[in-house]
Amino acid sequence: MRNTRKSFHRWLPIVAGCVLLLTMETGGLFAQTAGELRYLRVGSLHSFFGARATEPEYPRYSSGSGLRQCDGLWWPAEYGDALSGIRAKAFFIGTTNFMDPVLKTEFRYKVVGVGPRDNPAQAAMVFPQVHKLIGKFNHPVVIVDGIPATENDYEDLLDEIDEDMIADRMIVTQVHTSIGVTMTRKIMAFSQQYHDNYFIYEYIFKNTGIIDNKATKVEKVLTGVVFHFQHRYAPGGGEPVPGYNEGWGTWNSTWGRSCVNQVINTGPNAPTMQYSWYGPHSERNVPDDWGCPNEQEDGVLGGVQYNGFVTLYADRSAQDPSNDLNQPFTTHFLGSDQLEINNTYNQYDADIMRIKYEAMTKGHAEITHADQIEAQGIFANEYGDDGGGYSQAVGYGPYDLEPRDSIRIVLAEGVAGINRELNREVGRNWLIWLNGEGSPTLGKPEGSVTTDYNAYKREWVQTGEDSILKTLNRAVQAYKNNLNIPQPPPPPEEFIVSSGGDRIKLLWTDNATSWPNFDGYVIYRSEGSVTQPETIYKKLFECDRSNLVHSYDDTSARRGFNYYYYIQSKDNGSTNDIQPGTPLYSGKFWTITSNPATLQRPAVEDSLEAIRIVPNPYDIRSRAFQFGVDESFDRIAFYNLPPVCTIRIFTERGDLIWEKVHDTYTGDELWDSKTSSGQNVVSGLYLVHFETPEGNSIIRKMIIIR
Repeated sequence: MRNTRKSFHRWLPIVAGCVLLLTMETGGLFAQTAGELRYLRVGSLHSFFGARATEPEYPRYSSGSGLRQCDGLWWPAEYGDALSGIRAKAFFIGTTNFMDPVLKTEFRYKVVGVGPRDNPAQAAMVFPQVHKLIGKFNHPVVIVDGIPATENDYEDLLDEIDEDMIADRMIVTQVHTSIGVTMTRKIMAFSQQYHDNYFIYEYIFKNTGIIDNKATKVEKVLTGVVFHFQHRYAPGGGEPVPGYNEGWGTWNSTWGRSCVNQVINTGPNAPTMQYSWYGPHSERNVPDDWGCPNEQEDGVLGGVQYNGFVTLYADRSAQDPSNDLNQPFTTHFLGSDQLEINNTYNQYDADIMRIKYEAMTKGHAEITHADQIEAQGIFANEYGDDGGGYSQAVGYGPYDLEPRDSIRIVLAEGVAGINRELNREVGRNWLIWLNGEGSPTLGKPEGSVTTDYNAYKREWVQTGEDSILKTLNRAVQAYKNNLNIPQPPPPPEEFIVSSGGDRIKLLWTDNATSWPNFDGYVIYRSEGSVTQPETIYKKLFECDRSNLVHSYDDTSARRGFNYYYYIQSKDNGSTNDIQPGTPLYSGKFWTITSNPATLQRPAVEDSLEAIRIVPNPYDIRSRAFQFGVDESFDRIAFYNLPPVCTIRIFTERGDLIWEKVHDTYTGDELWDSKTSSGQNVVSGLYLVHFETPEGNSIIRKMIIIR
């Protein structure tokens, strides 16, 4: 394929290091490297995936670190990975009447697998062979002020490119197991806006007879084979609890104590869907906890995510590759801290394996977890006696597998709910009414108006149930259509952002113009980075084919603020099969900038007298009104500087606390009110000394109030 890229610069190579992460759990120490993780981050749903074909708890952090326990399934991902919704996953493979080749002993039940807790014993059950990320095309080059500025440079590291692949990204993982079954997992992700909040999982389980990392093969017939998955969802456990016992949420929500689990369509005429949401918690000091609102600050709802998955396909048998509408065999909810099922175990412990196999073949709950909570009229965290809450469980089988027989199972997993803008509006309106500070109009989802602010919030949050069902049904229809999803135009292959004295200049390549039905671009801007839940994105510019351009000058930027951008290509809507006429857009995550651009004035050549300190005095209580909401917004600006000078800040008694050579040939420099050693400065009077290379200097006084 001919390369038509128009290059603006030489690509800057990036060397990714390998980080060793340690997971402490009962039974010992399990180490994993960052290289074992692959990321899918092309749509509004992001997550990481492990080399052992599932994601147990603490896959990225040490369990003793005090960092958040809810990690993964970040949605909507443009507001950072704090918006996570899951604690852990697990998979198990069970069989009956298994003659163990190591102990030379027959087990009535043999069960091996990984998760939901990590432990060294799993290294003797599951043996990773392949773990790679394949892309339809490489992510765009994104540059801000000459520096690579996209998280894709670190989390979208492709092992292969396959231009003919249906999905935008696909992770392929393969593991052998000590039971002799080899699992191959493919996870597909899409950037098209109507299909970007779910993943497609395809599993192939093959009786290869390979039982270890040495490719030792023991061929045998496997009977009563069951494939079992667990999803320990924790909606409301991410943003509301950012760290150990922090935030406005309850600490045990991070491990799913307030999670409610539902199952629908377990009959043969419709696909089985299992989904979960944040249930109101009895320990929250609010009159109505639906959505886990932040009653302490802005009312934002930290528990609007509805997480779920749907069974798309399961073989009837190894000899009959038709879809078995009676699968899954098991849809249940399990106590997440139920020791016999979820804690560490030895694959030679006959009693534990029997208990596990029985849980894996438990069938369907007579009354679902969600229906029991509703019938009892209790808070979600008050149900049952399991302190860890309850996990979704799904099992397929039992199957009999001759040597080289295989079983194929396909799932889709998604996250949905009210969008972030509506989330903020509903939460803010609710809080104003709650505090008696006003009476904004409370428009309910069906269009009526109410003054019952709790019902208003609750009904908006509960529309997430319809949203997750719609998401999963879209996955069903996409699968029935062989995943032939209408494709948007590709993003620009290069997106260049340059800070300037009176404008911020954006420049991009024209590769998308050859796409059928291409119809221009749209650009969004924010004052907060993609890592922040507080970020607000606003449309900055749009053009179509009739007024097409490939550059834009942002002259509305203000000095002292950080700006982040993304650009999307769009078509004319003629291929949109869900909302005909509405354009399809390239995914925003291809080009979101991770480094800020800032507006900078030209340097002042003739006089040091023009130098200004803004604000002065600096009052930390008013910082949000000075330079916007940003992780580094605790700042003071020095304006009207010469092209080159040295800036030194002294305490009132003459101690040097900060020094920087300003050599950008602009008139601006920013200081984060920290010493050179990273300590926050205290209230007081400070002296700022400005000196040019020629020896000219001036001193300005500055007051800081904390």
